[in-house]
Formats: sequence, structure tokens, C-alpha cells
Amino acid sequence: MKTVNMMIVGVGGQGSLLASKVLGHLLLTQGYDVKVSEVHGMSQRGGSVVTYVRFGDKVYAPVVDKGEADFIVSFEKLEAARWLSHLKKGGRIVTNTQEIEPMPVITGAAAYPDHLIEKMQEKGVQVDALDCLSLAEQAGSSKAVNIVLMGRLSRYFPDIPEEAWQEALTACVPSKYLELNRRAFALGRGEM
Repeated sequence: MKTVNMMIVGVGGQGSLLASKVLGHLLLTQGYDVKVSEVHGMSQRGGSVVTYVRFGDKVYAPVVDKGEADFIVSFEKLEAARWLSHLKKGGRIVTNTQEIEPMPVITGAAAYPDHLIEKMQEKGVQVDALDCLSLAEQAGSSKAVNIVLMGRLSRYFPDIPEEAWQEALTACVPSKYLELNRRAFALGRGEM
């Protein structure tokens, strides 16, 4: 199969590391060659972070260049817009509709852009946007936004059985949080 390129983008502290760990584990168990990059950015200071996940028959490098991403999974819609140049034509963005103000907005030096989802769609981008924060809170914790997003992403991989996603959650999530994360995954997938 051809290599599939994904980017997980967000703000430090949102759980992108766990999301990439779940994806990496899942894809390895499905027999793919997988490369997952380190998190880049100010991950402990609320800054922009990005993780690359590439999989296929044989993958040689972990980084996704501009115009190569099949999927951008975004924890925050401004981050989706920030990395839009990396999306390939016909690619898809799966994004949380949450707004987390970057430092220039907090200090008053800039305003948070309006209508980001609509602006991306106007450029012909396929955007699957949902309120992952509300779904995570419904599951039991606002910290489960990452797993809500994984549930939503799973809809775009019909060849990977849901049981495989559940096994990846079991392998990667501490047992005391597993049921909460299973609920978050199901809500993101749209099954509850």
C-alpha cells in the first residue's frame, strides 16, 4: 500500500503524545511499517506541537513535508489552520472546534481569527469538525479530547476493525482511565 501521512497538531498538554502512541501501536498490530516522530514545539508551555505518523508497506522517514499530509488531526482549530499548507490536495482535517488562545491573543497583540472552519472549507478542504471537548466531558474528563479525536479518525479507516482500536487503547492507556477513554472513543466515533 502507499504510505499514509498524518499529522497530529495541537497545543502542549492536550495529549498528542498519547494519541500518537495509540496510533503507532494500532498500526503496528495491523502489520504496517510505522514511523512516529517526536513531539516538536513548546509542549510543556502551551505552545504549538506537532507529531508526524507515517505508515505503509515500507516507510523510510518520519517527517511529513508540505503538501503531503493525508490527514491532519487537530486538537484546536487555529492549529489546523496553521498547518494547512502540509495537507495534500484531497486530504482531510479532523479537528476539535475548541479555541485555545495563543500568547499574542492573550496579551492583546492579536485577535483570534473568526470563521476558521468555514475559511478552510472555502479553500476546498474537507473538514470534519466536532466539539471534542464537550464529548470528552460527557465521557468523564476534559482530558480525553485526544481519544475523542482518535474515535473520529477511526471512521476514516474502515479496513481497521474497531476491536484493533480498542486493543490499542488497552495497551496504551493506564487501566484506571481505560473505561473513560473507551467512552470518549465511542463518542468520537459516533456510536453512543
